[in-house]
Amino acid sequence: MAVVSPSPRSDPTTRPSPYLDHHATTPLDERVLEAMRPYLGAEFGNAASSTHAYGWRAEAAVDLARESLADALGAADPSEIVFTSGATESNNLAILGLADAAGAPAHVVTLVTEHSSVLDPCRALARRGWRVSELPVATDGLVDPLQVADAIEDETRLVSVMAANNEIGVLQPIDELAALCRERGVVFHTDAAQAAGRLALDVTRQGLDLVSVSGHKLYGPKGVGLLRVRRSGRGRPRLEPRQYGGGHEGGLRSGTLPVAAIVGLAHALVLCLAEREEEQARLQGLRDGLLEALREALPGRVRLNGHPTRRLAGNLNVWIDGVQGERLLADLGGLAISSGSACSSADPSPSHVLLALGRPPEDAQASLRFGLGRGTTAEDIGMAVERVAAAARAQDGAV
Repeated sequence: MAVVSPSPRSDPTTRPSPYLDHHATTPLDERVLEAMRPYLGAEFGNAASSTHAYGWRAEAAVDLARESLADALGAADPSEIVFTSGATESNNLAILGLADAAGAPAHVVTLVTEHSSVLDPCRALARRGWRVSELPVATDGLVDPLQVADAIEDETRLVSVMAANNEIGVLQPIDELAALCRERGVVFHTDAAQAAGRLALDVTRQGLDLVSVSGHKLYGPKGVGLLRVRRSGRGRPRLEPRQYGGGHEGGLRSGTLPVAAIVGLAHALVLCLAEREEEQARLQGLRDGLLEALREALPGRVRLNGHPTRRLAGNLNVWIDGVQGERLLADLGGLAISSGSACSSADPSPSHVLLALGRPPEDAQASLRFGLGRGTTAEDIGMAVERVAAAARAQDGAV
């Protein structure tokens, strides 16, 4: 059989450096890999095998991870943690599962800037007769809680607003939104894929009924995530499963559990929270330095997308005046950044998030998203500024 060599584009040994696309994914932390390693080898048991020690040990590992995750997120009970393949599945389970449990079509509220894994399920509900309100945001990317309050009706069953935007990094006022939903008896869901591990979440104190998390966004493995489902109290959310089988995860998500990945998810989140304050301060310093250096290198041509301070510490999204966006990315010499969501990279259309801020399509396509992370250094920032400035100047003949 012939062996096909990977192209330079797909060969992992040719990965460009520096890596400044941590909103798309993060590298697996070596400490997380070490925690996972036993369950990738000798401890291969199925956590649902209840008749022998292999299964018991696997089940014990999952139980410990579930307890650790519940504690890290401030969930009232470990049973509130439902394991999924990631935030996309969690978002679908939250939205479509709640709709299926509701029975008759009703009303859902969300934002125009949500991730496609929220917008697409909501639009699927619209095709089933549900009414969906996609609320606009201000030019800084934030929603006014009064807008959400005005949008809630007697038939509203769910409000879904992401904690931290995956493109422009803005932090929505989820505490206020959850409080007003609680007052109106409406379930509140937040996609916390970008927020978990970067912000101090306490789902019980904050009143977050449904919370989606992805392992690969916080230096854990790909293919694993969770949905926190509030199990107690008045108005607790009722969900129907999206897949059926052995009745795993409290009947909400059947399928053999990926024990190693679950162990890795828990360890990754614990590490992020233990190092959070120091790491976020470091990233904010690097991010602010990056913006300042870009503005110095390209005077009058760099504008920030999103709120200047209510944003993730490691996020910078900027529009560069006078450049053609597609060519700019191609001319960056393999620099690992993006112009929008990795989940929408196959779509050549301008970012729906930037269009929602009022950017014209040509400006949205001339925007760059920098996602700084655990491995980012000052040298990486300097190299990024150098390459971006050179690529921008090349387009206007300044080199």
